Amino acid sequence: MISEAELIVDRRRLKRRVTFWRILAVLLAIATVAALAWSQGWTLGNQIARVRIDGLITGDQRTMDLLKQVAEEDRIKAVILRIDSPGGTTAGSEAVYDAVRRISAKKPVVAVMDTVAASGGYITALAADRIVARGNTITGSIGVIFSMPEFSKLLDTIGVQVEELKSGDLKAEPSPYKPMSEKARAASMELVNDGFAWFKGLVAERRNLPMPTVDVLSDGRVYTGRQAVGNQLIDALGDEDTAIAWLEKDKGVAVKLPVRDWRREGSGEGRGLGFAAADAVFKSMGLQGLQEATDRARLDGLLVLWHPAQ
Repeated sequence: MISEAELIVDRRRLKRRVTFWRILAVLLAIATVAALAWSQGWTLGNQIARVRIDGLITGDQRTMDLLKQVAEEDRIKAVILRIDSPGGTTAGSEAVYDAVRRISAKKPVVAVMDTVAASGGYITALAADRIVARGNTITGSIGVIFSMPEFSKLLDTIGVQVEELKSGDLKAEPSPYKPMSEKARAASMELVNDGFAWFKGLVAERRNLPMPTVDVLSDGRVYTGRQAVGNQLIDALGDEDTAIAWLEKDKGVAVKLPVRDWRREGSGEGRGLGFAAADAVFKSMGLQGLQEATDRARLDGLLVLWHPAQ
């Protein structure tokens, strides 16, 4: 039979074990929160925020929320935009441009171009106070495109006819089911020209260039970083260290402020094990370009997008 003294000892041992596991659980929770906070740039002190604009630019809500958060965070004293994007939709690029300009109204912003910052990627860079690129960065591609497939010959071949009842000649035009009419072509070209004029106006304003010069530079071609410096489309060649040195020297940002990554919330959504496996298959078969082309094909509306044919 267990004595009362032994019961008391057992209770104390059990209590110590419970206390140990409770403390361990609290410490693990604190460590998890700290790790998350560090990954999101949530430090106690002042900092420079690094924000990445990668891939197709669509003005998605997560990106817009991130840019708003960066604008409103007082601990962020400057922002480095790391851009690696061939562009995206015209409206999405406009949304990102406006959001970056709102950040710039409160704190200095410098764009650092990586491999590609063309079309909508260049529009994003234009919103910054300074643009830095590597010598071999691909940039420029100042222009707007509106494209769509046309399947009428294929439909004729397989014996399919599409009937339409619509309220006006230009409703749902141009249509993929028939050749584009001159009236639809003219209306679509008006959209392209309007977006193009807006894009060129941004270049003239932000780069302080006369419109005749912008007209020459805006034939849709891309430039290397070296060419872009010569054409005054960017400010300097360099990297992130170059950007930080400019922030410290010209914008009075404190020397040696830590640079923290700020990421979109839920940026891992839709990228679970199945998606990772699919990505691996695409890469192993050399079909990653096909996956990217599929993503681009889902874009609607006017596009400010550059990419060589795959």
